[in-house]
Amino acid sequence: MSGRFSFRVAALSVAAGVALAGCGGDAAPQGPPAQAVTVVTLRAEPVTLVRELPARVNAHLIAEVRPQVSGIIEKRLFTEGGQVKEGQPLYQLDDSTYQAELASARAALARAEATLESARLNETRTAELAKVDAVSQQDLENATAALQQAQADVMLSQANVRAKVIQLDYARITAPISGTIGKSSVTQGALVTQNQAQPLATVQQLDPIYVDATASSIELLQLRRDLEAGTIKRDNSVPVSIVLEDGTRYRHDGKLTFADVTVDPTTGTFSLRVLAPNPDRILMPGMYVRTVFTLGVRPNGLLVPQQGIARDARGRTSALVVGTDDKVELREVQVSRAIGDQWLVESGLSAGDRVIIEGLQKVQPGAAVQPTEVQG
Repeated sequence: MSGRFSFRVAALSVAAGVALAGCGGDAAPQGPPAQAVTVVTLRAEPVTLVRELPARVNAHLIAEVRPQVSGIIEKRLFTEGGQVKEGQPLYQLDDSTYQAELASARAALARAEATLESARLNETRTAELAKVDAVSQQDLENATAALQQAQADVMLSQANVRAKVIQLDYARITAPISGTIGKSSVTQGALVTQNQAQPLATVQQLDPIYVDATASSIELLQLRRDLEAGTIKRDNSVPVSIVLEDGTRYRHDGKLTFADVTVDPTTGTFSLRVLAPNPDRILMPGMYVRTVFTLGVRPNGLLVPQQGIARDARGRTSALVVGTDDKVELREVQVSRAIGDQWLVESGLSAGDRVIIEGLQKVQPGAAVQPTEVQG
């Protein structure tokens, strides 16, 4: 009895389902609901264009300390790695030989001066006697010539004395410039020679200091075209920022002082030189840094968040934009450079466009959406 009852209940259920299905056949099918997406509305604003370039640090002034006379080093008069002033003694050579040569030159000068005095007196007497025809004209001419030769000998001896004084002064080697002196390549007792190849030490001026960067000639051409077209306005008042090797920003900004007029044919780059203060000696010659140059300002630039730009396998970029009817449109766009976490738009988008930045995976072109403006 119970089996028949179960069969009847099942039959009634199937019949009811068929009836309900028949009644619903006249209802219109409903489309998928509008997806919620987050958009950002583009606005034209001044955009500062910067370029980060690799660079090396170089000393502002650099001079090698070399001996100008030969001799044995008696003393080293500086501390390695310390600060020296221009003209400060650095090395003292054994100058006994040079002192003796100077004394000999002075003695020769005294002898020449005595000879000159004798020649002057003789010329005076001969001239007086020549007036009364007591001596011949030839004797007067000889006396005059002897006086002139004695005068020349004195001048020659004076020049020799000055040369020996200079030579003696060179025995005390001084700093050619003010700055930081490095390690000494010689020690006390070493023999140094005039015009030797190896410098005794090197003095470098590190405050201020040079930062030399390299830039592509292609970028320079593009910058000039943008300036001529008026899409970029040059701003020379903005200083050059320096980023250290560990990624931190150097506390002092530099100033562009030189741009090379020659392009390296092997690399296609040209040099830029920045002068930066270095009071704490943080920047050292040979250090690798990065320089951030301000190229100019684009008065009506458009920036779009990077997550709103898609790139296909061929490198083409596009964006999904919400139209006035809240439907998705596909736009092909061109972007030129990244500025922070945004792309600078060159074409394909305009001010007022609503670009989808969240919910991109849920929508396709032509789909209806519920846009919400990004907060902040």
